Amino acid sequence: MKPGPRNLITDVAGLLVGNAQDAGLLSGVTVLTAEHPFTAAVHVMGGAPGTRETDLLAPDKLVEKVDALVLSGGSAFGLDAASGVSDGLRAMGRGFEVGGMRVPIVPAAIVFDLLNGGAKDWTDNPYRALGRAALDAAGADFALGSAGAGLGAMTGTWKGGLGSASAVLQNGLTVGALVVVNALGSATVGNGPEFWAAPWELGFEFGGRGAARDYPAAEPPPAKRLGEATTIAIVATDAALTKAQAQRMATAAHDGMARALVPSHTPLDGDLVFAAATGLRPLADPVGDSFALCHAASVCLARAIARGVHAARPQPGDRQPCWFTRFG
Repeated sequence: MKPGPRNLITDVAGLLVGNAQDAGLLSGVTVLTAEHPFTAAVHVMGGAPGTRETDLLAPDKLVEKVDALVLSGGSAFGLDAASGVSDGLRAMGRGFEVGGMRVPIVPAAIVFDLLNGGAKDWTDNPYRALGRAALDAAGADFALGSAGAGLGAMTGTWKGGLGSASAVLQNGLTVGALVVVNALGSATVGNGPEFWAAPWELGFEFGGRGAARDYPAAEPPPAKRLGEATTIAIVATDAALTKAQAQRMATAAHDGMARALVPSHTPLDGDLVFAAATGLRPLADPVGDSFALCHAASVCLARAIARGVHAARPQPGDRQPCWFTRFG
């Protein structure tokens, strides 16, 4: 596999991503949408998730396609970002038709960033407006690192951030990943510069440091407390997938999270992966292509996680150092 031209999830044709953030709040929102409704699914591995409208993504539920997926900071307050996105989509005439009414379908997930040093003493929830602003900003190009929902993200070692990566497969299909890295675990081996995801790096997309030669005998204890961590992601493809096939891709992508963050999927976080499929390219070989998509999704997610930490930059009020400041 090789990266797409942008090495972003928007290398999947038709997908758009928008960021909005508040520097004082030290938090933000990232929205993935598309030119047309798309198939979506989800798989949750963490023990403390925060979500909206994820039940309807199950293969046996009525709605087949969604209009957007939202990744937000703000813990439970951040779920209101999806309301702002829904408002914007309704104004565009988008949504599931019910008796002449349009109801945008906007599943969402959040990370806990309430203790990251930003001002959280708001009177009115700011996330609805941030959601609308992120939708309005949606395009093919977007910032990584300290942007959108990754603005105030942290990990067990370094400042976290927003990451993305893509891959074009030999069968012609494209896969991409988008992730907010706010992990209980660490993206690097010990306190060194080498990323756990190093074996899957393509080129020098997160520094080209290679794999660590020595592994610590024991990883340090978690730097966060109960409920303070979560890594949320989207993996996407231009393949035509059913909801069940998309759910399988989301499930497989968790392997990439476990490769890139140590530890992952603990009882103290809400790690989850959405899957999105635009349906532009039919599967020529349903078994072989599905196998390739699942593997590529896990690799893309591992790379995206490392890129999110690699791209993070210092912000006023930060409580963690940036990888870039130390090793960049």
